[in-house]
Amino acid sequence: MPLVNMRDMLVHARGNRYAVGAFDIVSLELLQGVLRGAEACRAPVILNFVVPQFKYYDFEMLMAAAVAGAQRSPVPVAIHLDHAADLTGVVQGIRHGCNGVMFDGSHLPFEENVKLARAVVEVAHGCGIPVEGEIGVISSYAGEDVTDGEQGLYTWPDEARQFVRQTKVDFLAVSIGTGHGLSTERSRLDLKRLARISRVVDVPLVIHGGSGLSDAEYKCLIDRGVARINYYSALSRMVSRRICSNSLQDPDAGYMALLHGVSDTVGREVERCLRVWNAANRADAVLAAAEPWNEVEHLIVYNLESQSEQQAEAMMTHGREVLARVPGVRRVFSGRAVRDGGKYRYCWLVRFAHPKVIDSYRVHPEHAAFADEWFRPFASDRISIDYQAVESAPMDDAVREASGEIGER
Repeated sequence: MPLVNMRDMLVHARGNRYAVGAFDIVSLELLQGVLRGAEACRAPVILNFVVPQFKYYDFEMLMAAAVAGAQRSPVPVAIHLDHAADLTGVVQGIRHGCNGVMFDGSHLPFEENVKLARAVVEVAHGCGIPVEGEIGVISSYAGEDVTDGEQGLYTWPDEARQFVRQTKVDFLAVSIGTGHGLSTERSRLDLKRLARISRVVDVPLVIHGGSGLSDAEYKCLIDRGVARINYYSALSRMVSRRICSNSLQDPDAGYMALLHGVSDTVGREVERCLRVWNAANRADAVLAAAEPWNEVEHLIVYNLESQSEQQAEAMMTHGREVLARVPGVRRVFSGRAVRDGGKYRYCWLVRFAHPKVIDSYRVHPEHAAFADEWFRPFASDRISIDYQAVESAPMDDAVREASGEIGER
């Protein structure tokens, strides 16, 4: 299961002077292409889901595909929620499968940014999830996801130091001259500022707006503590040009013909970036250094006393609604035995994002109130156990075919 802890991944990158690419996922074609590119050069990679882009696709549906793709990939993968504006968005991202989150309070006054980021860190760390914060405002250029052409505000090293110390964020996004979107002018990177930030901040640094820089500029960023580079606008333009080219070649092309070669185009560019950023052939080292990302199944089997079937159903319905709101809970299943005669008639199966949720879930007020008022008084006969999956290495098609798992087509 190559999903890994993103904090471990980026700490390894900073310590070994390379950068992991975080590539925005807005469609299945980009998801396939990003994973192909990373696998082609044996590099770790981050699948990036950007909150302002959710208006273009169904986040929950595409996230399910991303989790499946990450779990079967042979290279280390992390899944990141980018630019969440509040705690509610962060909790939703964790619920649907992200194992890294960004709270973007960069537009707020410093004290408010600190206050809200600290609250996000407290909840996310209780779920085992690392957090990215941002100090300074990164410029926005005209593009498909940008409407206001926002002017950047560079990061001050002393504010960056205070912010990390007061919030305990795991990564810091900084503004040193890059911008979201593609500019018609060359970026002017303030590398001296970046070097000063790197000296006073002891967490991996993140660059947003990574498109359009030269190979030499990328090397300068990495040499000054940058461990993750967000990259999308150049990919978006390449995909658009590929689709336009397909349309010009065949004006009557159907949907699949228009998408022909899109994933390959993405894969080649992702591989090129990861090689430039010195991330190629790092997969095995990251897999050895990073904590595997294993969810937990919280299982309770029980019997009810002095409860009718209607009362039992009402309790389970209420429990599914309440427990699903607890941060770090990804799924709540309540069930009744298929056949009578077994020792236990009912069960709960609650999926946690990370082992740390075992403790934060136990003391969460909503869980405690439900357990004390609705469940425990009527379920004294119960067993509760937490399980982690025992995963084998992913099998490729040849192995599956040899084992009989894949039949003739």
